[in-house]
Amino acid sequence: MPAERRKVVESPHAAVLLAPTFSLGIRCDADAVIEIEFLDPCAAVEANTPLASETVRQLRCWLEDADFVFDLPLAPAGTEFQRRVWHQIARIPRGETRSYGEIACTLDSAPRAVGGACGANPFPVIIPCHRVIGARGENDTSGAKGGLGGFARARGGFLLDVKRWLLQHESR
Repeated sequence: MPAERRKVVESPHAAVLLAPTFSLGIRCDADAVIEIEFLDPCAAVEANTPLASETVRQLRCWLEDADFVFDLPLAPAGTEFQRRVWHQIARIPRGETRSYGEIACTLDSAPRAVGGACGANPFPVIIPCHRVIGARGENDTSGAKGGLGGFARARGGFLLDVKRWLLQHESR
């Protein structure tokens, strides 16, 4: 009888890191991180490149200490407007939030356009789009000083739970 072949499933990620309530899928090439993706909790995938290993190391440091400052090469992505929004998001201090409307005012834009750019962010956690919330005064139980808004193009479910966790992690 021939030996049974094991089916090997290739991961689309260079690494997958387990976090407290989710996983982070990391895509990169030899020179830059291309994308970090929130995943349902799943099995870790060992890093298959030196940059993926370094990305995992830095994400672990951030999970242990929300004040950790990332120093990773990021692949250029997005439109000029998206990059302007991401620049504004990156300036929000840990433990603070800004509303979509507040960011829109700084860019002479509309809150919905800012929300679209947030949802297209390929580097969540590193560019902390979870710090962008709905209009001030909306009711929410997340601890945010306004409505939670959406997250990663989702208005509820798993990804909104991730946003709540990220905000709580950074408020400690």
